[in-house]
Amino acid sequence: ETDIIWNNTNVRVSLPAVCFVWQIAMIILFGVFIRYDEESDAHWVEFKREHNITSDIENDFYFRYPSFQDVHVMIFVGFGFLMTFLKRYSFGGVGFNFLIAAFGLQWALLMQGWFHSLDPATGKIYIGVESLINADFCCAGSLIAYGALLGKVSPVQLMVVTLFGVTLFAVEEYIILTLLHCRDAGGSMVIHAFGGYYGLAISWVLYRPNLHQSKRLNGSVYHSDVFAMIGTLFLWMFWPSFNSAITDHGDGQHRAAINTYLALASSVLTTVAISSMSQKTGKLDMVHIQNATLAGGVAMGTAAEFMITPYGSLIVGFCTGIISTFGYLYITPFLEKYLKLQDTCGVHNLHALPGMLGGFIGAIVAAAATESVYSAEGLINVFDFEGSFANRGVGTQGGFQAAGTCVAIAFGLVGGAIVGLILRIPIWGDPADDNCYDDEVYWEVRVFREDELTAIFTGLEKHYCRRQSE
Repeated sequence: ETDIIWNNTNVRVSLPAVCFVWQIAMIILFGVFIRYDEESDAHWVEFKREHNITSDIENDFYFRYPSFQDVHVMIFVGFGFLMTFLKRYSFGGVGFNFLIAAFGLQWALLMQGWFHSLDPATGKIYIGVESLINADFCCAGSLIAYGALLGKVSPVQLMVVTLFGVTLFAVEEYIILTLLHCRDAGGSMVIHAFGGYYGLAISWVLYRPNLHQSKRLNGSVYHSDVFAMIGTLFLWMFWPSFNSAITDHGDGQHRAAINTYLALASSVLTTVAISSMSQKTGKLDMVHIQNATLAGGVAMGTAAEFMITPYGSLIVGFCTGIISTFGYLYITPFLEKYLKLQDTCGVHNLHALPGMLGGFIGAIVAAAATESVYSAEGLINVFDFEGSFANRGVGTQGGFQAAGTCVAIAFGLVGGAIVGLILRIPIWGDPADDNCYDDEVYWEVRVFREDELTAIFTGLEKHYCRRQSE
């Protein structure tokens, strides 16, 4: 039986094939389509002269790069380490996160380029520092989906999840931000609601009836929880950058950082409160502290650049900390028991639900916007009421914001269900039900063999006996 399990998970052909072929495809596609934009091209010197730009400091790189660095750390260190909480799946958590983000960002530059910045005259995509931030955002959707599948899928399946996840993301983002003209700076709708429901739908289709056979490994140990907290703290510290990275220069970016900062702080206190209340002894649960403390940042994503007021931000964090912790306590067990939905990291409570709430909070705050609060020019600036949207009112904008949230959820659920069906084809080398959450399936893990342990104990025994006789 063991042989069947191990042969089943041998990805020696499929994983190298997917990595090589897809990376070569990226090289070819980049060669055909992708070029430097005017701010990263060697013609910048001429561009400066023609546009009366006096200093290199006005290059967008110097404005956006600090935000890009913060977002990049969140994608690779934050998400990666947050998923190391399983006692025997830390290599898979941080390592596969690394793999799919590295592939995803390349595919995202192409997909987002085709939808948002393809030059019809030349047929080329011009990329700069903002493209890199957007590509990282695009990856985040697939990394969130990975959280629901953690420990139950093969690396080849994850590459497929990312290929389709990035593709779906580019389409839903185009519909929501361009066609519906929604504002969603920090991606409550396009990143969190979409990514969360995408992962949950895949997980639901890939339901494993005998997953209890791997129950012994579906949990943390002391040190794995500490590693996961590293991920939490990196995410928590840099979330203001995440929500403000692609907002308008000036007041929009400034306000987004302040609002997110406050919402995050508020959600920590309510998470601790509910976590303590939920135990008869009043002790805290590390799962809640690792995850629900971040819910304020997720729910603030859409409304971050609006005039929600500082106390409004605190209220958002206050409520989402409570809701997210309740999700871990009651909704996750409910989903598993009655809807047959196995969500390893609880992405429903950290991303899907707070993302949906964030979308609707954004809709309410947009609909309640007034000229006295924003000023006439401020309203045009914040909601981009220009061109064909010049006559749109705030009430209509609120309606479209709510519709955008629904589009993101629909794309996540329908897209995830289809991708789940593709992943059910038995060719991907995924682990058996009694072999999940274990790094040894896909990684070379250095563990003591039985004969080595025996030798160690024998040596200790001899040493102890010698000490006694002395």
